[in-house]
Amino acid sequence: MDEKRSGCPINLALETVGDKWSLLVIRDMIFGGRRHFRELLNSEEGISSNILADRLRTLTEEDILSRADDPSHKQKVIYSLTEKGIELLPVLAAMSAWGVKYLPVTEELGIRAKLLTEGGPKLVSRFMDELREEHLGIKTKRRRGLTAREELQAAYEEVVTRKGRRRKAGDKFSA
Repeated sequence: MDEKRSGCPINLALETVGDKWSLLVIRDMIFGGRRHFRELLNSEEGISSNILADRLRTLTEEDILSRADDPSHKQKVIYSLTEKGIELLPVLAAMSAWGVKYLPVTEELGIRAKLLTEGGPKLVSRFMDELREEHLGIKTKRRRGLTAREELQAAYEEVVTRKGRRRKAGDKFSA
C-alpha cells in the first residue's frame, strides 16, 4: 500500500476519493445508474478514457467498486458499488447541499441536492438500501411507488421540461 501523508481521517479520505474524477464516477453510478465503462465515459464533464480506466482501477483497488464480467455481454465488465462505496452517498449529499447553498448551481442540476436535503436522513437511508439491492443483491423492504433515484430523476426532468417551456415561450415573445 502507498505511504500516506498522515493518519488524519480527512487526509486519508481525500487520498482515497479526493480527486475530481473519482467522485464524479461515483456520482454517476449512484445518481445515474451507470455501471459500464461506456456509460461512465459519457460524463457531462467529459472524462477521457485513460483517466476513467485509471479511476476505475483505483476505486476497485480501494474496494469502493467491484468489477465482474457482464453476463449479458462477453466483452463487457459491470462495475458495482461496494458497501464502502454506497456509504459515500451521505458525503455526496452533504457536498451537493453545500454547493447549492454557496455556489452558482443551475436549478436542474441542484434539484436532486435540494430534495435529498429536504428528505433528510430517511431519504438518504432509503436510497442507500436501494443501492445495496441494486449493487450488492441484498434484498430490502420494497416501498410502493418510485425508487429514490426515480424520484430524483423525475424532479430533474420536471425542471428541465418547465425551463424548456419557459425558454420557448420567452423566445416566442421576444421575436
